[in-house]
Amino acid sequence: MRVAGFVEESIVDGPGVRFVVFAQGCPHQCPGCHNPLTWDLEGGKDATIKEIIRMIKKKRKNIRGITLSGGEPFLQAPEMVLLAQKAREIGLDVVTYTGYTYEELQQLDLPGVQELLDASDILVDGPFLIEQRDISLSFRGSINQRVIDLAGTKATGKLVLIA
Repeated sequence: MRVAGFVEESIVDGPGVRFVVFAQGCPHQCPGCHNPLTWDLEGGKDATIKEIIRMIKKKRKNIRGITLSGGEPFLQAPEMVLLAQKAREIGLDVVTYTGYTYEELQQLDLPGVQELLDASDILVDGPFLIEQRDISLSFRGSINQRVIDLAGTKATGKLVLIA
C-alpha cells in the first residue's frame, strides 16, 4: 500500500492512544488541510501490511487501536481492510477518517469500501471545510464532520453519532 507515514502514539486521532497510518493520495484536496503532502497519489512510500503490523505490535501495549487517516484511506480500501482486520485480530479497535460522507461511501463504486466500513469501529466522515473550522471539536476539524459509531449504525439501520 502507499503511505505518507505513521504516528506511533497519537491522542488526537480517535479515542485513547492510537497508532496512525496516513494513506497517500487524496481526491478531496480540502483548502486548509493539515496533511496536503498526502494528496499526491505518487507521493509517499510503499509499505506492506506485514511491515505495518510489525510496527503496531511493538506499540500494542501502549495503544488502544489504530487510525486510518490520510490522504483518503478509501482509495486503498482493499489494503486498508486487511490492515484493519489484522489489527482487530490482535485486540485493537479501528477508526477510519474519510473526506467522503457516509452516504457517499454507500454509493461509491470502489472495491473494498463496504468491507472497510465493516472492519472499522468508528468513521469520521466529511471533508474538512475551513469556513466551518472549530478547534474545540474532538477528533475532527470542522463542524460538518461527524464521528459515527459504525456498529450502532449497522445494528439500528440509522446513523448513530458519537460526538
